[in-house]
Formats: sequence, C-alpha cells, structure tokens
Amino acid sequence: MSAKIIKGTEVREKILEEITAEVAQIKEKHGVVPGLVTILVGENPASMSYVTLKIKTAHRVGFKEVQDSQSVDISEEDLLALIDKYNNDDTINGILVQLPLPDQIDEKKILNAINPNKDVDGFHPVNVGRLMIGGPEVKFPPCTPAGIQELIVRSGVETSGAEVVVVGRSNIVGKPIANMMLQKGPGANSTVTVVHTRTKDMAAHCKRADVLIVAAGVPDLVKPEWIKPGACVIDVGVNRVGEKISEKTGKKIAILKGDVDFDAAKEIAGWITPVPGGVGPMTITMLMKNTLKSLKFHLGIE
Repeated sequence: MSAKIIKGTEVREKILEEITAEVAQIKEKHGVVPGLVTILVGENPASMSYVTLKIKTAHRVGFKEVQDSQSVDISEEDLLALIDKYNNDDTINGILVQLPLPDQIDEKKILNAINPNKDVDGFHPVNVGRLMIGGPEVKFPPCTPAGIQELIVRSGVETSGAEVVVVGRSNIVGKPIANMMLQKGPGANSTVTVVHTRTKDMAAHCKRADVLIVAAGVPDLVKPEWIKPGACVIDVGVNRVGEKISEKTGKKIAILKGDVDFDAAKEIAGWITPVPGGVGPMTITMLMKNTLKSLKFHLGIE
C-alpha cells in the first residue's frame, strides 16, 4: 500500500488561516498587527523572487510589511545602521536580511547585529543557544526545521521514543532539526542519529529510522532499500536536475528532485513528503508564525 503523502501546500493553507484569524483578534483587542521588514541588497533574481513571495504572504495574513531595498554597493556601516534603526522600531517585530550579501559585507556581522528578539529566521547565536536549551527558552526555531516538525505533528506521526535519523548536518536544517526532535514536547522526545558524508554505513542507520529526515542536497541519495517499512520520510532536498516546458505557461521551468527516490520510496514508507510541494511551502509559513510570536512576546500575551 502506498504511503500517505504529506502535502506541505495543504498544511501551509491551514496554518496561514490560523495566523490570519489570530492577527485579526490581536488587531481588534490591542490595535496593532505584526510588523515585518525585509532588507534586500542588490537585485539577485532568486533573492528578489523569494522576497516577493514573503511580502505577498505577509500581506495575506494581515501583517505590516516593509520592503527595504538597498543598492548593491551599500557599505557595511550603512547596513548596520539600517538594522539598528529597525531594532529600535517598536512597530517592527521581525527583521530579515535576505542572503547572499555582496562581497564588501560580512554576513555574519550583519546577522549578529539583529536584535535576537526580532530574529524571526532563528539564526542569531542567541536563538541557536535558546534552541539548544529547549522548552520555554525557545523563541524562534529556524523556519525550515520548524516546518518539518509541524508536518510530522499534523500528520499524526508518533515521535515519542521513535528512532529519528537525520541525513545532513547543516546549520540551516540538519543540526537544528536533530536538536528539536530530541527535546521534550510534541513532535519530539525522540532518539536521534545524525549521519553525514563521513558516516561509515549510512544505509544501515537509515534502515533503523521510524522517522527519516533527509537534507543532504544530493538527488535520489536515499534508495528505497534504505527505508524501514512504514517509516515517515521527510525529504528536504530541492535539486535542479534539468528543465521542461510548462503545460500551463509554455515557458521553461526547472525539473526538481528530492534527496529520496520518491516513486520507489512511497511504496515502502508510511508517510512521505513530495518534492516539490512538501517541506518547501512550510518555510515562509513558519516565518510568518515566528513574526506573530514576536509581537505576542512584545505584548506579553504569549
């Protein structure tokens, strides 16, 4: 029997509806809405496309959204001053600096300048430390790992006591989701193993997994024989493997593949995310959720 397909597009819609309703309630009671600023330096097409989607989503859920576009030759000093301005603006609850940044700017210095209580991406060292401690210390979990955990919880997958294997050790996905899955709480309480390029027998570890989270960036890395029957498989990989002509627009579009051989894996797994349409739609959704949380912290209603 084929696996249950975990559709991130459907979960996204439900969460955005929940956020929209809560924003309306807060506006009625407190007279404010969450404020999100996106700082875009230069005109990188991929960054511009991603920022546009963030803006569209923020408007949809009723946020105040500020798009602050800066010239590609902005100095590091001026960019730091801009961040300081928004750090001190009480109408702004979330600050995003879209990466990558030009060569003259130290990305680490810029990200570390953001007030940790407005760091809705969850990348500031303070928020990384809060995530490590867990529990009520956590303010803003990184958006993609938070989306992964949300998909697992809302799909009814049991994680307490489960064997979770994470393929990949990046700071963006692998390390944080591993940490989140071993904490106490819903969608966690798991026994976690992280495998990577230096793991001696990756397949053996994957075969033990009740929940297999793959974020390696290698198309079809995980073979069907690596998957435990009935396991939950979360494929974070988005790999461009070619182009095709869209039937809707007649234009060229990328052919995307995940890190898991989806067609074969779905006949073995109990749950599985598709690529595209699985984890991807959750990242901006959780960004909106973190921005709402930031306002609630500010108002003292969390």
